[in-house]
Amino acid sequence: MKIGVIAIQGNVAEHVDALERTLAERNDRGEIIPIRQSGLVPDCDAIVLPGGESTTLARLMWNEGIAEEVQNAAALNVPILGTCAGLVLLAKHGYCQTTRTKQRLLDIMDIEVRRNAYGRQHESFETLINIPVIGGAFPAVFIRAPAIARCGDGVTPLARFGGYIVAAQQGSALALAFHPEMVADTRLHHYFVDTI
Repeated sequence: MKIGVIAIQGNVAEHVDALERTLAERNDRGEIIPIRQSGLVPDCDAIVLPGGESTTLARLMWNEGIAEEVQNAAALNVPILGTCAGLVLLAKHGYCQTTRTKQRLLDIMDIEVRRNAYGRQHESFETLINIPVIGGAFPAVFIRAPAIARCGDGVTPLARFGGYIVAAQQGSALALAFHPEMVADTRLHHYFVDTI
């Protein structure tokens, strides 16, 4: 099993660590591959789009040819996890912020996103949210977090907080507004690996 983590910007090391812990807990063998250039995504069994700064991450992914490879992987139902900025990139519909910054989205999930829905960096917080598919309360870390304002047909909301959807799934794509890689609880990474 090969899991690629887009490694050009964002919480890369934290996801690599969480995935390695998850595989060890499952007694699964696998390789976590940092992806910094095109040509690696097609060999991966799953892809992680980490948190970071979504406009920068998008620009670098498109410039390096990685964005098209992720879109092609999604079309082949390769599991993709997008956290925070990664959630924004998975969306088909941005809000006024993505229009203003001319940010290109990957157009993978039929969701409309609102960037920084939970405030700025200094307003970051951790709270328990209920995620029934993993058995209940999860310690979610929100850092300049986006939110899902609307889900289209075929998208299943998995968790809500503060009037927004903060976790959703469409086919093999999983979008989280928060950072599961920043806590010891690996249940969401297990849930993701189960889709491979």
